[in-house]
Amino acid sequence: MVKDTVPSIHFYDQDFVDMYNRTWVWVEELWKPGTPENGFVGDYLSYPGQTTFNQFESCMSALFLVYSNQLYSPYALLDFFYSKQEENGAIRSNYSLEDGAPVLNDSNPEGVSPCLFAYVEYTFFHKMGNKKRLKEVVPKLEKYFEWLELNFKSENGLYSVPVSACESGNIPRKGMVYPIDFNAQLALNALYMSEIGDVLNDKELSFRYKRMYFGLKTRINSMMWDSETSFFYDLNAKEKKINTKFIGAYWTLLGQIPNDERGSQLIEHLRDSKEFGTDNPFPGVPVSSPHFSEKGNGWCGGVIPINTFMVVKGLAKYDEFIFARECAIRHMYFLLDTLHPDADKIDDVWEGYLSNKEGKSVTTEIKNFPRRRYLPMSGLVTVAMMIENIIGMDISLPRKTVDWTMTSREVMGIEGLSLKRNLITILSTKNARGWEIRLESEKLYYFTIEILDEDKKKTLPIPSGKCSMLVDKL
Repeated sequence: MVKDTVPSIHFYDQDFVDMYNRTWVWVEELWKPGTPENGFVGDYLSYPGQTTFNQFESCMSALFLVYSNQLYSPYALLDFFYSKQEENGAIRSNYSLEDGAPVLNDSNPEGVSPCLFAYVEYTFFHKMGNKKRLKEVVPKLEKYFEWLELNFKSENGLYSVPVSACESGNIPRKGMVYPIDFNAQLALNALYMSEIGDVLNDKELSFRYKRMYFGLKTRINSMMWDSETSFFYDLNAKEKKINTKFIGAYWTLLGQIPNDERGSQLIEHLRDSKEFGTDNPFPGVPVSSPHFSEKGNGWCGGVIPINTFMVVKGLAKYDEFIFARECAIRHMYFLLDTLHPDADKIDDVWEGYLSNKEGKSVTTEIKNFPRRRYLPMSGLVTVAMMIENIIGMDISLPRKTVDWTMTSREVMGIEGLSLKRNLITILSTKNARGWEIRLESEKLYYFTIEILDEDKKKTLPIPSGKCSMLVDKL
């Protein structure tokens, strides 16, 4: 069975564990082979009602499939798009599930999509350790960057794409010409291209993309930040800020674009119950917006898991681990409360949720919204955020390190996680001797434990075999 192959998790709330396990069962049910007609080589994660392969959702799926111990390899999801790269470097946002042809429309005639390939490939490297793959994909990523630069970069140094290219649902962005989210995503991708250059010891690659990153970062900070409201905004054709707040501005945190002072100011909006700090974090527009709806109205007042994932990851970049974890846990409870609205009924997981009570976000503005069992979104929460932010583990296979950040002593951990050919188990338990970390590994690796409430931090080499450590003696 699938649960015997993927890593198992331990957590003090069994409902969280059940949701994690249920996600892998759904993945197994929705895992489909490509066809000769659509040109998808290998298998992919589908979802009910799927008609296209979407670049953005494939990148999102890959970020949690890396934890399947390669039972469900995420590589094919990205390789399909690389195989479709055109001579000019273009990779389109959507390809037909039926015949593999590009699916373009008038609202996005070039089929441009948020650029996240380098960010995802860097994640692959640290979770799966395939350096050879980085060498192989870099030429494709560079060619794609060149196409984006040639077709969408403006004289002011910012990128201009249609609103439908930004994957921001029905959030109103009237007059937008220079999107804050797309530019922040491109900066994020340039940052990770530079990191990939460092991994490959390619100084020229690293320097070139670091220069691109800092160039974009400088322009975003100087042109798109408003000091009066402490927020980043889209710009119109005259390069004037469109003072409409929306959740996409927080891609800047993940891209480490604001300095610490601005980052803190931006984060305060996330804590404010009159802005983005709803019970279920974080709606597409703030509560203070005229476009906010308690019924969700799609992406407007609705909470979309990818947005919560993105914000939580951005918070971690600014040393807000405790707040990030709290938000991840709160969001998970809303998924659970919607799945089990009462004792006699089971619902499902959805593309969007309400911000202040259980239930799915609804709208007439987006066809077929919310999509049921749309795992590219919900899997980010139930698997990736569960392991990385709720349990708190940061794993790097090339560095042979596992960093475990805990807010306090809790019963939790992971069992049977594959670090290439090394299965590891790390569990926190309480017994007669007190709180104990039990570890099991087939090979040597380095383990860092940090308990924030107690200001404890220790790094130790973990030998092969079984061992344990008492928390009180750290």
